[in-house]
Amino acid sequence: MTMTIDGSLGVTFNDTSLQPAAASPYVLKNKIINGDMRIDQRNAGASVSAAGSVGYSLDRWFVGYTVDSKFTVQQNAGSVTPPTGFSNYLGVTSSSAYSVGSGDTFQIGQIIEGLNIADLGWGTANAKTITLSFQVYSSLTGTFGGALRNSAVDRSYPFTYTVSSANTWTTISITIAGDTSGTWLTTNGIGIRITFGLGAGSTYSGTAGSWVGANYTSATGATSVVGTNGAKFYITGVQLEIGTSATPFERRLYGQELANCQRYYWQQNYTQANNRFGMGTAGGSVTDGFQISLPVPMRTTPSVVFSNVGLYDGTSTFTISSIGANYSTPTLLSALINNSSSITAGKSVQLYAINSSASVSTSGAEL
Repeated sequence: MTMTIDGSLGVTFNDTSLQPAAASPYVLKNKIINGDMRIDQRNAGASVSAAGSVGYSLDRWFVGYTVDSKFTVQQNAGSVTPPTGFSNYLGVTSSSAYSVGSGDTFQIGQIIEGLNIADLGWGTANAKTITLSFQVYSSLTGTFGGALRNSAVDRSYPFTYTVSSANTWTTISITIAGDTSGTWLTTNGIGIRITFGLGAGSTYSGTAGSWVGANYTSATGATSVVGTNGAKFYITGVQLEIGTSATPFERRLYGQELANCQRYYWQQNYTQANNRFGMGTAGGSVTDGFQISLPVPMRTTPSVVFSNVGLYDGTSTFTISSIGANYSTPTLLSALINNSSSITAGKSVQLYAINSSASVSTSGAEL
């Protein structure tokens, strides 16, 4: 038997059969992170109301709203059976029958980092076509809307899709020609904003199917999920890829996907009181320094957030009153801590869990 080896195609045998080349593990086909909704560092499956300072629900998935408390978001809300091949979904539940005003918008979505969309060439004559695909389940039927937008929100592409059967998983695929105009960042800033509309007024709704110089989050005439009390909108398997047709969902190893999420947000929970972690040195008086290595380089320098965490100097425990100054880097949390009373200068200190609800997390690295 003879064979011909081609680095890009694989191995061709003399009977013309082909053994394809293995896909590169470093190629990111799906621009969406956590598209199968597996990772929920912040809430661990708990329901979150879209109100106040809530900006993110499941990892990488933001919630947007102009009026508080009109819907909740939860991993696997309602406990329906996910579509074949999936274990999780993001579930939205409407909290009232709200009449959307002209200046209102309600949405979920994901912001893709510019470094991950540089190959699309958007904003140039060589802009590539993409296909957005996902699976959706809703208690409502009809035409639903969403949009793609740039960082400056002065370019948008409203789109629509149809849910014909209520309470059934429906596969959706939308092909969109790349935008040859506008500015699309290819830095660690905002590359593409993807939104799935839950209700939008005329200010944020545009005609579906073309790029426009406006800030639209949904399409004109789209179904308002927040307009029906108790309405359900569930989604999973979200993929955005180069090409004119949808391909099977890209399944990444859990550890790889978790690391992808940790670039933007990291949280460590300590479920046992008195767990000790992080090293530091007392600076005298009531200010002490500490450091914690981050598992992956973050998108930008984060700030540290404590919950139920104190200091231990080998003899006594001390309450943390505030963060004095943040000297963190994208790979290291480093800050000065103001504690409740002084510790001898130069003494080693550790962070410790005050109770089983203790955690350390980052802020400021999300897009």
